[in-house]
Parts: sequence; structure tokens; C-alpha cells
Amino acid sequence: MAGIRDVARLAGVSPSTVSRVMNGTAHVEEDKKQKVLAAIQETGFKPNELARALFKQSSKIIGVIVPNIENPFFNELAKAVEEEAYRNGYKILLCNSNNNTEKELLNIQMLGRMKADGVIIVTYSDETGLALADCQIPVVVLDRQLTDSGEIAYVESDHYKGGQMAMEHLITCGCKNIVCMRGPLNLSSGKRRYEGYQAACRENHIQEQIIDCLYDYEAGLAAARELIRQYPAVDGVIASNDMVAIASYKILSQAGYRIPEDVQIIGFDNIKLSWLFTPELTTIIQSIDKMGTLAVQTIIRYGEGLPFQKENVFDVSLVERQTTRRKEQQE
Repeated sequence: MAGIRDVARLAGVSPSTVSRVMNGTAHVEEDKKQKVLAAIQETGFKPNELARALFKQSSKIIGVIVPNIENPFFNELAKAVEEEAYRNGYKILLCNSNNNTEKELLNIQMLGRMKADGVIIVTYSDETGLALADCQIPVVVLDRQLTDSGEIAYVESDHYKGGQMAMEHLITCGCKNIVCMRGPLNLSSGKRRYEGYQAACRENHIQEQIIDCLYDYEAGLAAARELIRQYPAVDGVIASNDMVAIASYKILSQAGYRIPEDVQIIGFDNIKLSWLFTPELTTIIQSIDKMGTLAVQTIIRYGEGLPFQKENVFDVSLVERQTTRRKEQQE
């Protein structure tokens, strides 16, 4: 494999001249420049991108840290980030923290050493937020907010409105015994969705019924079993996300409940699986593509010294499918 000295020897110049041509760090006479470019083409020389990144303080890499790559929501977010990064000449480095704060911190440190141009993180812990205050590269927090962190911006959905909308829809559908499978309260997404549900309960003079649940499928299976044990007369379920909604459907069906005749279910996220699954899932739509795209654009604008918005909250909407049905459809 050809190196920089091979290029310099063929072009009849010094290695430093080759470096200046590649990095554009100083003026090089046109005839020497053309000899260097011709030698690079002839030798097939490929510069070491990491070395160039260390020199130029930019790697054209954006780090993406997610809590769990098994969750389709995070896969779809990462896909949106990668596509926008590629359109702008950047690559992404995807890191899976597996809901482990220590891994999140190690990934942030690694990306800093690599001179990444920024980090987009869907973090699991406020503890990570404290560490971000000392981070030397720009960070955008995605899908939630952190307390006392050093991020340059956050991008999320209106989780409060989503929780409220889900409850109001089940009431409209005639449900009387609604159970909220509450997401993690240590995350702003879970907390705000629950607060929206609470508001709808107060407005409609309905007693809260809660089962705590994380955001993954296995947790959904366990929580659904507990739901049946505690609330056997359930006729409406607000799941913490789509994967939990799908898990709940499985457990309820196995227990003899008919969906939506006996129990109606609503999810959150609108991942692709929500409409590939049968019956198709009624859910709250998050703008996954737009969120990922904006996160990348914010990193790039920060690096170019352009203005950007720190607080970004996307609206949510409801899509009605086969796991709920309005009263008029029941007659």
C-alpha cells in the first residue's frame, strides 16, 4: 500500500508538500500541486482519515449513542440520522449503551478522542447529563431532556400531549377501565407522557390505574401479566411504547381477551412494526425522521458557527388502526 513518502518521491517534492496539498493548509505552486495530484492518482494513495482528523480537529464523523439497538424506535432514529449525515458528507458511528450509564460515558470519551464533530445521544440517565457539561464536542440530546447537562440542544416530541391524547382517545372509544403502562419516570419522555395521562384523568374524573413498565418488549410481557393480575376488568390499555403495546396484545390474547372487542390498546412512536403487525396498532405518531434530521443539522450548524434552536419540540398526532374502535363502529 502506497504511503505519503511514495507519493512525494514520485512527484519529486517533499512529504510536507504532499500534506499541504491534501489538507489545503498552505499555498503550493500550481505545477507542484498537479504533480502531487497525479502521483496520488497513480499510486492509489489513501490518506489516513484518523490522522487527518487529529490534524484538522474534524473527522466528519457524528457519534450516535442509543440505549438499546434491539428497539426498532432507536433503529429508525439512527437511520434518519445516518441519511441526513450522508447527505452532508458525514459518517456516523453508532454506539449501543445497552441502558448502561458507564458505557454511555465511555462512548462519549471515545468520540472526543476521535475528534468527532458532534454526538447525538438518546441517553438513559441524568447522570450522563452531568458528564456532558464537561464534554469538549457538541452534543444534541434526542427524544428527551436532561437536567443540568451541557448539551447544545435537545430534540423531542410533545410527550405530554401524546399521553393526554392517548387517554382521551380511549375514553372516546367508550373504555371505562383504562390502565396506563407508565414508562420510566427518570426519563422526561416517560414522565411527561404520564403527566398527560394524569391531566386527562383529572379532566374526566377518572381514577388513575398504573402499571410501571420499561420501553422494551420483554418488560412489556411481564408488565402485561401483572396488569391482568391487578386489573382483570381492564378494557383499555395505554402502552409506554409500540413494542410494549405489541407485547401486551400477545399476553392479553393468550389470556382470552379479544382485541379490540374486550380490550382496546394504544401505543406510542408509530414504528414501522406498528402497521406491519396484525392487528395494526393504534398509536401516537412521533416525527422520527424529522427529529433525526434536525439533530444532524444542529450539529452541522453549530460547527459552522450558524444560528440554531436549542429547544425543539415536535408535535404529535394519533393514527387510528385496528386495536381501537370508536363507539359508532361498535354499533
